[in-house]
Amino acid sequence: MPPTLTTPRWTGKVEETYTDRYLNEVPLRASEDALLVNWCELVVSRPDGKVTYKNSFATNHILTQENLPELVQASRTRWKVENEHNNTLKTKGYNLEHNFGHGKQHLASFLATLNILSLLCHTLLELLDQKYKLLRAHLPTRKTFFADLRALTRYLYFDSWDHLLTFMLEGLELDIPPNTS
Repeated sequence: MPPTLTTPRWTGKVEETYTDRYLNEVPLRASEDALLVNWCELVVSRPDGKVTYKNSFATNHILTQENLPELVQASRTRWKVENEHNNTLKTKGYNLEHNFGHGKQHLASFLATLNILSLLCHTLLELLDQKYKLLRAHLPTRKTFFADLRALTRYLYFDSWDHLLTFMLEGLELDIPPNTS
């Protein structure tokens, strides 16, 4: 039986039980040359026994009773970030679910890479550009924002990114923050 750590946690509404199990140096597959990993599992349950979360993680960090909660939290956070970014790329206007099976050698990888880079650029803009942040907060979805960009740049010329954002803010009658680009 793997070592187990059980911790009660209050969510603000109900007390949940976090049950962590772990093993060190477990073969990743059933073969003699298998990579050895350290494995842990988290099961979150309610007082009525309902399981609200269950996942397992593999790591190269040695797992102990002392470091297990911190490593499980880091693993959950990493999984959440990766899952949310993949979901964003698929459903929020980046069209990553589209089959980029065009070309003979590298076009599919190139187009997918451009999608991922555009997400990175938009993430940085949300952190660093006040005009972009204000527009994104005002427009309901990324798809709406992208559609507006597409329509405007199809028919109008803008000297710069800042000029485009200022034009959009003026059209929406929003207060224009100082130029921080």
